[in-house]
Amino acid sequence: MDIFERAAVSPDQIAVDDLVRTRTWAELIDRSTRLAHVIRDTWGVEPGAHVASIFDNRVEWFELSLATLLAGVWLVPVNAHLQRSEVEYVLADAGARVVMCDDAHVDLARSAAAAHVVGVGRDLDALIDRASSAPFARDGRPGGRMHYTSGTTGRPKGVKRDLPETVDAYLALLGRLGRNVGLDGSGSHLLTGPHYHAAVGGYALFDLVNGAPVTMMGKFDAAQTLELIDSRRIAHTHLVPTMMVRLLRVDAARRAAFRGDSLTYVMHGAAPISRPTKSSMIEWWGPVFTEYWGTSEAGTFTLISSQEWLEHPGSVGRALPDVEIISVDDANRPVPPGAIGTLYCRMGPNPRPFRYYNDGAKTDGAYLEPGLFTMGDMGRIEPDGYVYLADRATNMIISGGVNIYPAEVEAALAEHAAVADVAVFGIPDEEWGEQVKAAVELAPGHTSSDALARELIEFARERLAHYKAPKSIDFADALPRLPSGKLATRELKDPYWQGRERRI
Repeated sequence: MDIFERAAVSPDQIAVDDLVRTRTWAELIDRSTRLAHVIRDTWGVEPGAHVASIFDNRVEWFELSLATLLAGVWLVPVNAHLQRSEVEYVLADAGARVVMCDDAHVDLARSAAAAHVVGVGRDLDALIDRASSAPFARDGRPGGRMHYTSGTTGRPKGVKRDLPETVDAYLALLGRLGRNVGLDGSGSHLLTGPHYHAAVGGYALFDLVNGAPVTMMGKFDAAQTLELIDSRRIAHTHLVPTMMVRLLRVDAARRAAFRGDSLTYVMHGAAPISRPTKSSMIEWWGPVFTEYWGTSEAGTFTLISSQEWLEHPGSVGRALPDVEIISVDDANRPVPPGAIGTLYCRMGPNPRPFRYYNDGAKTDGAYLEPGLFTMGDMGRIEPDGYVYLADRATNMIISGGVNIYPAEVEAALAEHAAVADVAVFGIPDEEWGEQVKAAVELAPGHTSSDALARELIEFARERLAHYKAPKSIDFADALPRLPSGKLATRELKDPYWQGRERRI
């Protein structure tokens, strides 16, 4: 049953609830259709153009997702924790025609956007109420989501996946992708993280399209998560390892009161997870966990159930039926089973399943041959097909399920007068998986001190989203460099990872 069928069969049942506002299935389809008319007719946004959103979790996210899909317009979800300069870059690069924001982010949106800014809530409601309710043709080109993701340059790039020819075909694809990963609409879905996270928002949308009602948390709270799972009879949800750590820290009384008997499927990924943490969650909640490996660029590559993981601890699973995974050496030659190499994936016959917006060179660099691409993940494939991740060639840091790119942080710190050279890398963190650390070589005339370390951290926080700033700083007489001049980052970070498995 797709989302339009669900609206016809159960029009008055709740489809989306953000704990403040609700939408029935009929309201969701009606408002999404009207919003699509607003985008095309009132704002004059042509098919293929971009609109952006900057707001916290609320029901309008799903209305906007469906509206842009119907209108053939690309939606750019902006991380609400970015600094103004970062938001300015994303909006300018995307060329967003309209930016939708909530009250908490209206000043940020207005200062960062040259485009038209519209407040969700009363302003948007008034536009929707006046708009046409005529059904949108579903045989036209659909719109999609363009998430911004970074890379070795540190500058984020928009990613566009190749879309089907029609709205109906895209809705069918979203439903099929959901069923492929276990989100089949068979039970209510709890959205625990920010909707603009590609996996969190994407997996919830899959389930919604397949007919699952979605409850949205404003922000993650461990005790509230337990309460909602039981009171809302949640069947499906998505967690990152940091959330699991916090759930395990809930007081004994609340843990004992948790039933969890409605849960059937809990996806997790996006960050390294310690074996004790995952084992403890399986022991507590049962074998309901499915881990995945994937990327914002192309989607999900592998899955592994709880039982499989207990038999193959540390693995991220085997390739999905339509995915091929190979591992190659530096000369792009296949490596033997069990040997570590760079992992490449192929998803069906499409020669370019994704591309980077306004960056043909980066797009070309992701593909070894038509259809075969890599994000720089390194790992091994065992003879039985189970994949184990080892590292990422780009040295990306994943903290609390969020990607942090060292080059971006290094560029910010390098602006400080005391910094002659800087290296940024991830070190183990029990709660977050990884935390950001910087090693700094000081410029002449400056002396290392705790006060200077704090100053540098605050300097980074003023220029970047706070989660990207280093949590600690080491000072070095000279940073290690290779003969090529590249920083020998591994020499700096490996001592912190001795005896620990680092996985992306």
